[in-house]
Amino acid sequence: MKRIPWGVLLTLLAGFALGLVYAWTINPLQVYDSEPVALRADFKDDYRSAIAASYAATGNLPRALARLSLLGNSTSTSTETLNSQAQRLIAAGEFAEADQLAALALALENGTVPESLPSPISTLKNNPPLQASAAATFPPTPEDIPFQFTETPQATDTELAATQPVTDNPTPRPTRTLIPTVGAPFALVSQDPICDTNLPDGLLQVLVFSSSRRQVAGARIIITWDNGEEQFFTGLKPELGNGYADYSMSPDLIYTVRLAAGSDIASGLAAPTCQTPAGESFQGGIKLTFQQP
Repeated sequence: MKRIPWGVLLTLLAGFALGLVYAWTINPLQVYDSEPVALRADFKDDYRSAIAASYAATGNLPRALARLSLLGNSTSTSTETLNSQAQRLIAAGEFAEADQLAALALALENGTVPESLPSPISTLKNNPPLQASAAATFPPTPEDIPFQFTETPQATDTELAATQPVTDNPTPRPTRTLIPTVGAPFALVSQDPICDTNLPDGLLQVLVFSSSRRQVAGARIIITWDNGEEQFFTGLKPELGNGYADYSMSPDLIYTVRLAAGSDIASGLAAPTCQTPAGESFQGGIKLTFQQP
């Protein structure tokens, strides 16, 4: 019977332990100047959330595109990833952050931007300002940002006299800074009663599409009735579509539905009374479809 070489095993274990101590404490690996594409998955989510928050504050879509391209994804892939992350945040109750991600995804989908940027690092360094032109198309901006013109502060006469020589030129007037305009509101393109015994009674179904007929995830829907209001979101049931949402209506209430991003108002909504082929009555549902022109 062969004896176990305990001496060899102890030597190997000691060497392994010393190697871990050296690699983790004495001389650990340090990474410098790494790219965002090398980040861990949860850190990439934080990176995208920061980009969405910056876009919500500035409306600068080219800058957001340049930063997203550092993750190594195309525009279409970034849109899908942003929508997916927004759905996870909605399920976790993080509605404000989810709205920012969904707004950026919608801007990437509707904005007139190239599929990929060849040199995102140089774009970030140069940081060109967002400018308007005759052919420019601005993406929709989240509803939380006020749409107004801001004025550049004008120096006082005392400050001008202390810093500039006296000339005959008139004092310049305050200039206006262009804020990107909001996208077109969503139109209510269909409102259909649904009589299907396979569906729950009083089911209100809502579908939201972009102007390119792609379903919009993370769209906030506001439903109101006498002395009551609730909100629900698209994308929580991806197996039925990213732009799908539903709500259970009570039989004795009249509802009004609109999109928080701006839309036509569907009013006077009540669960219809339907009949089975056998003549039995049951409560049907309603299907609303919104689309951005």
